[in-house]
Amino acid sequence: MSRDSNTRRRTPPGIFLIKSVRGKDWTLKSYRYIILLLTFIAYASYHASRKPSSIVKSVFYPESLKNSKVNPWPVGNVFIKEEEFVSFDRNRVETQGWYPFNQSDGKSKLGEIDVAFLACYSSGMYVAGHLGDTLDLRLFLTTGMIGSGIFVGLFGMGYFWNIHVFWFYLSMQMVAGLFQATGWPSVVAVVGNWFGKRKRGLIMGIWNAHTSVGNISGSLLAAAVLDYGWGWSFIVPGALIASAGVLVYLFLPAYPEDIGFCGVSDSSPNLESLSQAEEDRAQKGPVVKVEKSSGIKEGSGSRTGIGLFEACFIPGVIPFALCLFFSKLVAYTFLYWLPFYLSQTGNFLVTALALLLNLHHMLEITCLYKVFGCP
Repeated sequence: MSRDSNTRRRTPPGIFLIKSVRGKDWTLKSYRYIILLLTFIAYASYHASRKPSSIVKSVFYPESLKNSKVNPWPVGNVFIKEEEFVSFDRNRVETQGWYPFNQSDGKSKLGEIDVAFLACYSSGMYVAGHLGDTLDLRLFLTTGMIGSGIFVGLFGMGYFWNIHVFWFYLSMQMVAGLFQATGWPSVVAVVGNWFGKRKRGLIMGIWNAHTSVGNISGSLLAAAVLDYGWGWSFIVPGALIASAGVLVYLFLPAYPEDIGFCGVSDSSPNLESLSQAEEDRAQKGPVVKVEKSSGIKEGSGSRTGIGLFEACFIPGVIPFALCLFFSKLVAYTFLYWLPFYLSQTGNFLVTALALLLNLHHMLEITCLYKVFGCP
């Protein structure tokens, strides 16, 4: 958006309240810590809300519903005792799965849900990037997080409402994918607004751990409440991301200008240009006079975005985008199907697969650093 659009943003109400109580503002360094923490929590909750579907697959289509009783190589039927076949039959009666995913085409339906989610997520990412350039990033991110929590929770409500219609679950995942697309463009833009290139490699290296933290916490939450009904495995992570969205709304200033600091501009490429005297005034100066009005600040809407073709001409974008394409292909296959694969086959190659996932995250950090950081 152009500067003459006169778009104005509000100071986050939580920060406005704290400034009113304290009687003075925080330093730039303190705000940076807040930005890192809030964006870390935000995107970790995004990933946590994506994990339940991989955990619940084995409940929708349990191991006892496999068509064949033949164990995988090298065990085979030679080493199977008669008692184990009896136990298998008993388990088959007790565990029936969840219709329509417990039919012969259950695996295909589970795959269709994943494809629908990722298709909406990837297509929505492009739209979300453009919307993030024109809308208030704080409100945009809050809307995406709360919307994701609602539709992830609605997917889980299918258990309590006893819904067995495939299109219900498919549509919930598709809409959730669209809301999930708001996460990555928004948090990267916010971090980029607050940190200069000199520290961006270090920041990305530490901050990008939110992906692993989110995946681990999402798996733990979904598995912890699975015994109470698979619906809770979606409702709890959904409530988590919605609660994180409320935190973002209350405390996340998307731009330094929103709270009175000098921001990034063409003539001043990063926040390091903030003079020491200005930061000293923010830290040691007299008490800041807090406005009694709504705390409206100007500057958040004065940023201009670039188009897709302009972005492609940035050195390093295309080759690293291709690297991420193939690494994400492997990563999401593991993230969505690894628990189901292990429950179905009993093949415990967890260490090797976890190593591949870690290599993927290392590649992602490298790509972000090379594209956005210093040469």
